[in-house]
Amino acid sequence: MKRRGGGRIPNAAQDITALTLTFDDAGTACYNLGSFKESIMELSVWLGFFAASWAISLSPGAGAIAAMSAGLNHGFKRGYFMTIGLILGILTQILFVGAGLGALIAASERAFAVVKWAGVAYLVYLGIQQWRSPAKPLVAEQAEGKPISRRDLVLRGWGINAVNPKGTVFLLAVVPQFLNLHESLTPQYAVIGATLAFTDAVVMAGYTVLAARVLRALRSQAHLKAMNRVFGSLFVAAGALLATFKKAAD
Repeated sequence: MKRRGGGRIPNAAQDITALTLTFDDAGTACYNLGSFKESIMELSVWLGFFAASWAISLSPGAGAIAAMSAGLNHGFKRGYFMTIGLILGILTQILFVGAGLGALIAASERAFAVVKWAGVAYLVYLGIQQWRSPAKPLVAEQAEGKPISRRDLVLRGWGINAVNPKGTVFLLAVVPQFLNLHESLTPQYAVIGATLAFTDAVVMAGYTVLAARVLRALRSQAHLKAMNRVFGSLFVAAGALLATFKKAAD
């Protein structure tokens, strides 16, 4: 169908997302939504990434250990701030990848080694701290009025995911498969970041509340001490596993 002046009026039976910005013969702008949906991410592609995001979030790793440790030691309400930090760490990684820093880390032996060993040291440090943590039930910690601050929990979570070259390499391997390189990458990375943030928020909430429920059943110092040492060992094990991670050969 044609409008006066030559501008085309979109047919309702056609794909309404295929509209573009055009001008009629009189020079008047006729604004249309021109492949806007495609410039962000096609629904079928997003659904594929959405499914992959659940697998990424559910896979055991340092983030899951951190979320359960926070729930065990601080309960759900305070412990969930660790998850906020973990999500911010993921978004930092996506920012690195989107800015090209991820590719630089993956390509440079020295940069890769620096980030990797910083991540190893941080995980081992958290493990030692957890191992040495006093065996006090949550109610006792709250009564003393000296729980770890929410800010510190957020920073710990951020550090775990932000300083992790394994995560960078993983994102470099997975994310490009869902990108349309012929369209603007910024909105696509925004969708990817929001999707990963959502799935991680849900999954880590489950890990945190599970540990917090276990916490309520633990009353004796012996039980709490054993759990602290289990999670401390898991952090150190995660650090040791990261230490064995090597940059893929070119």
